[in-house]
Amino acid sequence: MSENKINPLLCDPETGFCEMPGVETDAVKTNIKPGKKPIKIIYYTDPICSSCWGIEPQLRKLKLEYGDYFEIDYRMGGLLPDWSYNSGGISKPSDVAHHWEEASLYYEMPIDGDVWLEDPLNSSYPSCIAMKAAQMQDKEKAISFMRIIREKLYLDKKNIAKWENIAEAAKEAQLDVERLKSDFDGSAQQLFKEDLEYGKTLGIRGFPTMLFSDGSDKMLTVYGSKPYQFYENTLLELYPKAQKQSIINNTDPMFLFDVYPSLAVKEYAVILDKTTTQAKAILEQLAGEGKLEKKMIKTGVLYIKK
Repeated sequence: MSENKINPLLCDPETGFCEMPGVETDAVKTNIKPGKKPIKIIYYTDPICSSCWGIEPQLRKLKLEYGDYFEIDYRMGGLLPDWSYNSGGISKPSDVAHHWEEASLYYEMPIDGDVWLEDPLNSSYPSCIAMKAAQMQDKEKAISFMRIIREKLYLDKKNIAKWENIAEAAKEAQLDVERLKSDFDGSAQQLFKEDLEYGKTLGIRGFPTMLFSDGSDKMLTVYGSKPYQFYENTLLELYPKAQKQSIINNTDPMFLFDVYPSLAVKEYAVILDKTTTQAKAILEQLAGEGKLEKKMIKTGVLYIKK
């Protein structure tokens, strides 16, 4: 397992962390100024980070239960600059395919690793820059855009380093595609560089990394994929007055799809405190009633609101 930690595409499932190879950080004590809400979370991620896909259930649940108390500043990490390195057992794209499917089984989130065999990415930088361009337009739509490009990558095996796939995701997220291209070629490049530089000052060495701050000297960091209670407890340690919104008492099994148009079984289960068996039975019934569409791949299913 130790050699895996030097290659970002060999994410360690035990830690849930995709660590950058040879990253030297000059971490300094940095106060993060909160916004309109009492807690600010700086979330360093990357569209191709499989561990970040793995924490979607926990992150979505946290937003539903405590979203009134925090805002998230999404920062891009640049997980794969290019293929100029050779470490940790991965030297070419095809080496990633099997590892991603192992990650899929571990996180119980659908991932088809064959994208690395059929249409491999040469870098994660284009999708990171596209995310910064999306944020320039609309921060909420940018979050939807991130989800869409991840679904295209992990389920549809689309190379999200290619502009046509980025543009398709932008259109689905209701972004102005023409403006996105202009920003992608222009200011978004600098914004991405600033994310990389800021990450160095914060000591970011891999993904997912979440830094929780209440604006004081106290800052709590969550590295990698953790059970939901870990994120909840971190938030409550900084802001004990936070009151959980009850979502598990809603009797309409479709209500989650009004918030999140697509959900994997694991997401539905984690958010509603059900077993995956219970969640799958509910989702299959809804699909059978014609309320949901199913996108099936070899490692799982994504259920989509019609």
